Amino acid sequence: MKIMVIGNGGREHAIVWTLAKSPSVSKIICVPGNGGTSLEDKSVNFSATTANDCLEIAQKEKCNMVVIGPENPLAEGYADLFLKNNIKVVGPVQNSAKLESSKDFAKSFMKKYGVASAHSQTFTDLTSAKAYLKDHEIPVVIKADGLAAGKGVTVATTREEAEKALESLMNGSLGEAGKSVVIEDYLSGTEVSILAAVSVTEESGANGKARILPFLPARDHKRLYDGAKGPNTGGMGAVCPVDDFTPEIREQFENTILRPTLNGLIAEKMDYRGFLFFGLMLTKDGPKCLEYNVRLGDPETQAVLPLLKTDFANLCTSICDGMLDTISLEWENGYQVAPVAVSGGYPAAYKKGIPIFFDNGLLHKSGAKVFVAGAISDRRSAKDVSPDASGLITNGGRVLACSAHGKTFTEAWENAYTALNSVKFEGIFYRKDIGLPGAAEST
Repeated sequence: MKIMVIGNGGREHAIVWTLAKSPSVSKIICVPGNGGTSLEDKSVNFSATTANDCLEIAQKEKCNMVVIGPENPLAEGYADLFLKNNIKVVGPVQNSAKLESSKDFAKSFMKKYGVASAHSQTFTDLTSAKAYLKDHEIPVVIKADGLAAGKGVTVATTREEAEKALESLMNGSLGEAGKSVVIEDYLSGTEVSILAAVSVTEESGANGKARILPFLPARDHKRLYDGAKGPNTGGMGAVCPVDDFTPEIREQFENTILRPTLNGLIAEKMDYRGFLFFGLMLTKDGPKCLEYNVRLGDPETQAVLPLLKTDFANLCTSICDGMLDTISLEWENGYQVAPVAVSGGYPAAYKKGIPIFFDNGLLHKSGAKVFVAGAISDRRSAKDVSPDASGLITNGGRVLACSAHGKTFTEAWENAYTALNSVKFEGIFYRKDIGLPGAAEST
């Protein structure tokens, strides 16, 4: 089987690596991929800039299936194009992708189908939004309605801060994404990420085969500095599973969030064959759904997929074929810890093109897998800089994650940081507390 994977981040590298382990997979086409995917077994990178480019490559390479990693191609309708051309695709169609591409659509869906979440209201007029704030309890959460690359959410702790966020968004700081805003009640608690496989079509909804299969619980660490301090980032590391997601909380999640979501997808006759990310807040009143993402999370994927024992290619095929009801997910025992190394200056300005070095002995000792995100291949660095150069140079803010396993959390944590200590490049920065007590942001 030949599979195309669309995307170029650490999530996509983890997807490629996991797919390559399946004996049914003969070749993986990464579009565009990164320096890590170019080195994986069975994998080759291709350049493309449009959906039609991707389709042309998939047809020429005779791909049996496409897995779409990031949110933007899903929001732009890539899945629709592949389906129209009779190519299986893991990723929801454009109309279903609105669960992430429109915060208003997602909140309306949650309200309609009784998904446990924070109360919210949507505004398209700045005057009305400010008037609502005057009589509303602070703090509040201000969200741009559209996709904003992680820049569209403000937790406002004062009325002045809330009004400033509204003015910025609705006056066009994020373009069309912020012209409509959602004002949401603030929830206190600790965040948890649940990734899930989804297979829902009109047919499977009618015959009782529609399913959402949740993965192990994970936790992302968004703040730049230890102790959950500093600016928000795309994610400084993840851990899986998390012990505070108890069996009791899991049951509450399934009853008040997962099943209502599945019922809504069926009732709306959505075509949703792909992955769904539940962003949860564990509150004193039980888990609440903060948001949906219509794909696997990053960097959570780098901590979750290494624990999956079930054949990932078979899982993806079952998603496409409406056979998810025949799949039982199996997991490795123990823990996975995946801290992220970033470029100096991230999430603000940072340099690119810096050679990356590995102490291969130390890396091998850790047993960790390096998932590349913001790095590309440059063979000149291996020849001209040092025998220890990896042949990779930095090309982004989040450069790579070192994902390590352990029978206990402590063992996994020690292995992950042993691996991270094997990585060297100018300006490297990483948190030293991923998964430790006090590292997760609690509000």
